[in-house]
Amino acid sequence: MNFKSLLVRATSGLVYIAIVIGCVLWGSIPLAFMAAAFAALAIVEFEKITKELSKATVPTLLLDIAGGLCLAFNWMLYPLFIWVFVLICRLTLELYIKSPTPLANMAKSMMSQLYIALPLGIMSTMGQWWGTHLILAIFCMIWLNDTGAFIVGSLLGKHRLFERISPKKSWEGFFGGLCFNLIAGALFSNLWADFFGLYGLWQWLVMGVVVTLFATWGDLVESLIKRTLHIKDSGNLIPGHGGILDRIDSLLFVMPAVFIYVCFLKVI
Repeated sequence: MNFKSLLVRATSGLVYIAIVIGCVLWGSIPLAFMAAAFAALAIVEFEKITKELSKATVPTLLLDIAGGLCLAFNWMLYPLFIWVFVLICRLTLELYIKSPTPLANMAKSMMSQLYIALPLGIMSTMGQWWGTHLILAIFCMIWLNDTGAFIVGSLLGKHRLFERISPKKSWEGFFGGLCFNLIAGALFSNLWADFFGLYGLWQWLVMGVVVTLFATWGDLVESLIKRTLHIKDSGNLIPGHGGILDRIDSLLFVMPAVFIYVCFLKVI
């Protein structure tokens, strides 16, 4: 990678990080709008990369996007009821468009809602219920996991983690990301406990394990999708990084997992 490409990649990455941190720290409403924007952009990307399997029409794509927007604001309750209605309309519309691949069309629409939009809706709900500082901590752990996996994997990686899907990932990189997140969890529980929440050391250490595990699975699942479709990136929205799906693939698995984990902590 030449200097110009590296500069473009670094700049676009910093802009993306700044947008995320700005929206998260601004409050739960900006976070919800960010989730909605991510959902809409990712659904459009998903349609583009899967058009060879089945091609959406303008009305079906608009309904998919509308469903994603409803899920992004599902904590308001009314959008959740609207989302159910949108799904019914989307399935009913398949009766009238006379597509040769109706089952593939409906399956792709459902996947765009459950795989992409629902986890982003969970993220905005968590921001409303438990505060956006927790969301910032999760983003930090995802980024630290990527950083640790890249550094340790590049230096020590020998044993392939999932060679069939992602030949470059290694077990050494996985444990490198895990170590970074365990350190982050210890710091969050001690140095910045008041900022990130009143969780104890062991809760944050388990959080680090949860984020590392599900971030890895999320990345591998998107790699499986891209390998199946014979593409390198989901898009080119973020120069040097690919599309929005390439940036949030880990997030889509981490948010539901953390939601369940925090609900468990609230109960015990």
